[in-house]
Amino acid sequence: MKVAVIQLNTRSDKQTNLQTISILINQAAQEGAELVSLPEYCNFLGEDSEKINHAEHVPEGETTILLSNLAKRHQLFIHVGSIVEKYNEEKSYNTSFVIDPNGKLLNKYRKIHLFDIGIKGLPSYKESNTIQSGENPGMVHLPFGKAGLSICYDLRFPELYRNYALHGARILFIPAAFTRYTGMLHWEALLRARAIENQCYVIAAGQFGSYLPGKESYGNSMIIDPWGTVIARASEKEGVIIADIHENIVHAARESIPCLGHRRPEYYNKVPVI
Repeated sequence: MKVAVIQLNTRSDKQTNLQTISILINQAAQEGAELVSLPEYCNFLGEDSEKINHAEHVPEGETTILLSNLAKRHQLFIHVGSIVEKYNEEKSYNTSFVIDPNGKLLNKYRKIHLFDIGIKGLPSYKESNTIQSGENPGMVHLPFGKAGLSICYDLRFPELYRNYALHGARILFIPAAFTRYTGMLHWEALLRARAIENQCYVIAAGQFGSYLPGKESYGNSMIIDPWGTVIARASEKEGVIIADIHENIVHAARESIPCLGHRRPEYYNKVPVI
């Protein structure tokens, strides 16, 4: 399957963001992509207080309708890294979803782990001020096989991805707007770890560049194979990266090192001996 990852520098002008997304999806389709993946907050990334004003219903909202039409036009799957979905008058969901070549919504996932962190000397983040946590993992069936859905900060919780692998996932989607500081330290290491330990392809579409004063995303969008090899990486700009993913590489990794079958879950919850 030929996979395209779109890297964006999304900002607060939603209509401009949607135009850029449309142009880059068209480019990916012209290059033969069968699946296109977008980053977290792909249609709006600005002040937290403005999120609720840009929240949409899924699948009835403007962004889903636009991307459904593009999926049908180009006959490809579109993984929407995330947009802000309507919840109530005070908060929204941070929601990821996948659209098939018929323009149909296959499934959606609402971000479970919210980005509430504070690193001394850097801007703090409190995603839970404006976002309601989701409660359910989500998977989709693609021609390549099953794929598990997640968003950004979820990356730091390996239990979610192991659960996907144990339920048959061959692809892990990890779209993000990873901060530049933590991205330089952790982004690639964590992505490669999730690929290696679960023997899955990791498709990680990221935001890059400044979007508010003092806030900057790391970029470095990647496609990683089940051995942990980065097979495509974006440069420091908006654009498209493409790679072919192969079912036999998943099989080879799992047959060569059958670690998923070597698990001993009956022992994991026991109190350690001191």
